[in-house]
Amino acid sequence: MSGGGNGSAREVFLAFLQQGCVSFGGPVAHLGYFRKEFVERRGWLSEGDYAGLVALCQFLPGPASSQVGMALGHRRAGWGGALAAWVGFTFPSALLMYLAAVGLPLVGAGGGWLIGVKLVAVAVVTQAVWQMARNLAPGGLRAVMALAAAAFSLLIPGFPGQIGAILLGALAGWLFLREADAAKPDESDSKGFALPKVALACLIAFAALLLAAFAFSGEGAFGLFSSFYRSGALVFGGGHVVLPFLEAESVGREVMERDTFIAGYGLAQALPGPLFAFSAFLGSAQEVSPGGASWGLLGGFIALIAIFLPGALLLFGALPIWDWLKGRSQVRAALAGVNAAVVGLLLAVLYDPLWTSAVTTPLQFAVFLGLAALLFVVRWPAWAIVLVGAAVGAVIL
Repeated sequence: MSGGGNGSAREVFLAFLQQGCVSFGGPVAHLGYFRKEFVERRGWLSEGDYAGLVALCQFLPGPASSQVGMALGHRRAGWGGALAAWVGFTFPSALLMYLAAVGLPLVGAGGGWLIGVKLVAVAVVTQAVWQMARNLAPGGLRAVMALAAAAFSLLIPGFPGQIGAILLGALAGWLFLREADAAKPDESDSKGFALPKVALACLIAFAALLLAAFAFSGEGAFGLFSSFYRSGALVFGGGHVVLPFLEAESVGREVMERDTFIAGYGLAQALPGPLFAFSAFLGSAQEVSPGGASWGLLGGFIALIAIFLPGALLLFGALPIWDWLKGRSQVRAALAGVNAAVVGLLLAVLYDPLWTSAVTTPLQFAVFLGLAALLFVVRWPAWAIVLVGAAVGAVIL
C-alpha cells in the first residue's frame, strides 16, 4: 500500500491539470481521456491494469473517474501523487463553479460550442472502446462477452446494470477462460494476506465519518460537511446519480432555491472535469441556515472535500485487497471476463447517453467524423481537438 512509481507529484499534478481543463463529457468520457493519456501516451500502466482499476471503481461508491485518477496518481507517485491527481483534475471545474456561485459572468450552459465538445467526447470514447476491445476482448468468446455486457447494461440501466454486467463477466470468465489462464504462473497463491494498516485506517475512517454524518447532522459547518459526505458515500456510479441526493440536501433542506440548483447543474454539465465539482457551487451558494447568508468560499471548500472524501477512503482501503486478489490464479480468469465486460460497459455508454444526446443530425454526424479523423488518423492531442470541436460547434452547430 506504500505505492509510488518513478514519477513525481509535480508531474502527476500537471498531467491531471491538463485533463481537468479538457475532459468534457462526463465520467465515462473521462475514462477514455485517461486511457489515451496514461495508458497509450505515457505508459504509466498496462491496458489490463487500467481496466482492472475501472472495474474496481465501478463497485465502489463515489465518483468513478476521480477514483481512477487518484489510483493512477498513487501508483505513479505515492500519496503525494494521489493528492496531486485529485487537485489537478478537480481544481479547474471547482474554481469555475465557485465563481458562478458568487455571480461572476460566465459562458452559458448551452449553444453550439457545447454540442461541439460533446462530439469530441463521443470521438474519444469511440477510440477507447475500439482500442480496449482489441486488447481486452480478442477472439470470438470475449467479444461475445463484451457485447452481452453492453446489451445487459442498456436493458437494465443505472448501477444495477453496470454491476450486474461486471459480475456476469466475472462468472463467464471463471467458467470459460480458466483453461487459457491455467498455464500462467502464480506467485501469490502460496502467500497469505494481511490488510495494510493504512488501508485498514481508511476503511475505519470511512465508517466512522459516515456514522457521525448521520448521527450529528444539522446546521453549521459540520452539518454542511455531513450532508455532502452522506451524498458521496451512498452514491454508486457517481456523476449524474448523485444529483437527487444533492437536491435533497440543498433544496429539500430549504437552504437553496430550486432555480439556483438547476442553474448550477446546467453550468456543471458544460464544464470539463468531475461533475462532483458541482458541490463547490452548492456549498458556496447554500445558506448557512434557511433565510441566512450564503456560506461563500468556506462552504464551497467544505462541500468539495466532503463529497470526494468517502470515495477516496474506500478506494485506498480496497486497493490492496484488489491487488492481492487479481494476482491469484483462480481470480485471473474471472478478471479476464471482467475486462471484457468493462469494454461492453463503455460501448453501452458510447451509445446512451453520449451518442444519443450528441449525434442527432446529419451535420453533427459529419462534424463527429471530422473530429474522429483528427483523433484516429492525424493523432492530434485531446486538448487540441476539444478546442477545434468547440470552435466548429460555435460556428456551424
